[in-house]
Order: sequence, then structure tokens, then C-alpha cells
Amino acid sequence: MRRSRSLRSTRWPGSARSRSGRSGRSTPSNRSAVTSPTDARGAVASSVASASAEETARIVSTLIRVTGDWALAEDCVQDAFARALVDWPVHGIPSKPGAWLTTVAKNGAIDRLRRSATERAALRQLAIVAELEQLGRDGQERSELGDGPLGDDRLRLIFTCCHPALPMEARVALTLRTVAGLTTEEIARAFLVSESTMAKRLVRARAKIRDAGIPYRVPPPRLLPGRTAGVLAVLYLLFNEGYSATGDQLVREPLAREAIRLTRLLVGLLGESPHTSEALGLLALMLFQHARTAARVDSAGDVVTLEEQDRSLWDAGAIAEGVALLRTADRRCLERHERPGRYHLQAAIAGCHLMAREAGSTDFARVAVLYEALALIAPSPVVELNRAVAVAMSQGAEAGLALVDALDRAGSLDGYYLLPATRADLLRRLGRTTEAARDYRRARDLAPSEAERRYLSRRLAEGRGSAAERSFPDGQ
Repeated sequence: MRRSRSLRSTRWPGSARSRSGRSGRSTPSNRSAVTSPTDARGAVASSVASASAEETARIVSTLIRVTGDWALAEDCVQDAFARALVDWPVHGIPSKPGAWLTTVAKNGAIDRLRRSATERAALRQLAIVAELEQLGRDGQERSELGDGPLGDDRLRLIFTCCHPALPMEARVALTLRTVAGLTTEEIARAFLVSESTMAKRLVRARAKIRDAGIPYRVPPPRLLPGRTAGVLAVLYLLFNEGYSATGDQLVREPLAREAIRLTRLLVGLLGESPHTSEALGLLALMLFQHARTAARVDSAGDVVTLEEQDRSLWDAGAIAEGVALLRTADRRCLERHERPGRYHLQAAIAGCHLMAREAGSTDFARVAVLYEALALIAPSPVVELNRAVAVAMSQGAEAGLALVDALDRAGSLDGYYLLPATRADLLRRLGRTTEAARDYRRARDLAPSEAERRYLSRRLAEGRGSAAERSFPDGQ
């Protein structure tokens, strides 16, 4: 996962003391064997990239819980990864990279706190240092609240980021930065603002949390109903970021898995809350989409559309769990006379696709109706674009194209590559190949990932196309 600041080559705080044992602290020492320098560099780069994706949010959230200092936590974790790039090629890759990184980050935080402590702050700093010293000897976080949802540092971090005292944009941005590990540049691109503007927003959000004394915790049951909707929205964005990467990487699977894990914790936390049906729907939606991970790209890393995917590669267990969760959400809504929410409806749409034996047997008429219902409670031009595809598949390409052209004229999806991609597919089906080629080129120029650009180039070169699932940005 890319970081917002470059990895710095510098003397790591406390590194000499850690190695000499003067401070009584050390890093985990079990190492894999070092082979040739070239092999070592390749193995280290792969291990660091994997650890960054898997461990960053966990280590940052643990340090934030203990120190209350967001900048300190991020800096110490960044320094730990930088030290890994220097240390691992020489001494070998640790058997537990996450534990090694946690220990180095923890030791760095202790050293910084000791150096910066003034007399007035000394007692507070010593208390923090003592708690840092108590972190597990294997580098894993420990919580007095155990392994359940109340004791999960990352879930607590999301509730802190999503506090109602913060504007919604700040909540989302802070979660994407701290929990997802996105760079400030990536978040700025998502919000269509400059990197400097986004950096200032993040600084203000952290200052608000500090100055307002916003607690780092999962709120008590009486406050959960008012806080859950915002957390669900951020978890959904977190999951989608796993499938909307930029550059060469199309899928960030660890990010999607983490969103699923946190949503499971939230479902367990909510119990009989009014938001439980929506949380169940969101978890079902995530599982449905995640079930197709192995079939989304081919061996060359190129996009495979939903209609062309090998359904034998889909995760049948995840689909079965999603179906069970969706049925539970349906039953809860009926028993409580509740209307399905946006995630519940999106899960139903995804289920229509995944429960069909083949793409051609998908009930697109039902999909179109579900999108109409979704548009009533969560109006969005993207929802309308997806509905247009379902209409095209159930009523014909002309009917779908009319809806797409209306969206194009409205300008609400300017810059969104799936609009011209969808239009190109529909035009191709209608035999309007010259117009289709123009829109394929337009879509290719706007596509955010290299894999998507290659896919659209193939469509253009093949001189053929299909209006089916390419237009479902979230795989629905």
C-alpha cells in the first residue's frame, strides 16, 4: 500500500539502543535465510509490500489508541517500514513481519516520547510509555476488552474517524487515510480536490478530534443508532476502494478483506439495533462481490467481465453465506415493517447476478426494478447508469441507450469512464461501430487503472462488444 510521504533514509530513533540491549528492547529475531543479493531484494520488496497491505492499519490504530497522537503513530509506522527496507536485505526477513514491524514502531514511539517529554508532561508520557511497553512481546496488540468488537482497535478507530462532530467528507477522508492507508494524493483524487487541500482537511480533522477530546472507543449502546449509518457508509467506501485501485493494480484484496472483517464485528456489536438489517445487507453485499475475486482478472492481470467470468472460480461458501445473510435481513425487515435500505437493495441486486447459473439467465427485469427502488432512497447518477444497463438487457439496447444519453447530456457523470464504456457497448450492439469506437477511446482515456485501459483497448481492437456487466462499477 502506498504511503503519503516518501520513505526517509535516516537514523532510526532508538535503533542503536535496541540492538545493544541498553533499553531492554529488541526486535523479533527469527529470520529467514538470506540468499543472493538479487533474490534478497526481490523477497524483501514482496514481503514489505505484503506487510504494508496487511499490517499498516492494525499497527497505526494500536499506536493511536495508546498514544492518542495520530502523527506520531503514522510516522513511527512509516519509519518501521523504512527500517525494514534497510534491515531485512542484510539480516533476513523475520518469520513474523507484522510482529517485527509492530515492535520497531512501538520502540520508535517510546524513544520519541522520552525525548520530547517536558517536566509538565512527564507523568502523562511515562504512562503512555508504560502501556506501550506492555504491548504483546510477539508484537501483537492486546486489549483489556478482549478479541470482540469492543476490543478491536481498528473498529474503535473507525468510530473515532466517523464521530458526528466531524463533517462527512472529513470522516471518509480520515478513515481512508488512517484505516485504508491511502495516500493523501489518492484521497484528493477521489474527492476531486488538490492534494494540498486534502492535506489541510486531514490536519483539521485530527486537530478536531484532539481538541474536542473525542474518545477513542466504540460508543455505548445508547449512542450506536446515531453513529452506525456513518460507519456503514465508510466501511462500504473502504471495501470499494479494494476494487477500484489506480495504476497497475486493479484489486487490493487485503483492503476488501479488512472491510469485511470490520463489518462482521459491527454486525455482532449491533444486536437488535434498527441498523442491523442494513449491516447484514452490507456484509452480504461485500461477500457477494468478494466471492468473485479469483475470476475478476486473468493470469495476465487483465479485466474479465462478469458475463465472461469462469463461475467455477467463484467462492461458493461466500455466496452461500451472503444468501443466508440477505434472507435474514429480508426476514427482519418483514417482521419489523422496515423498508430495505441501500445496502440491502444492492445486496439483492448482486444476488440476482451471482445466483444465476449463467449470465444469460440473470433476471434483469428484477434487477431494473431493484435499481428503481434504490434510486428512490439513494439517488445517484451511477445508480441510474446501472439501471440503464439492466433496462438494456431486459428491454433492448435502444431503451438502455436512451437512458445513458440522458445521463450524458446532464453532465452528472463527466469524467466517469464507465459512462462512455457503457455507451460504446450499447452502440456496438446496435451496429453503430464508428460511434462505439469513439466512446471506447474516450473511456480508455478516462480509465483509472492500467488493467481497465488494456481491457478497453481490446474492446476497441476487437471491433465487438457487449452491454452486459461491464457497466456495473461495483460488480452488481
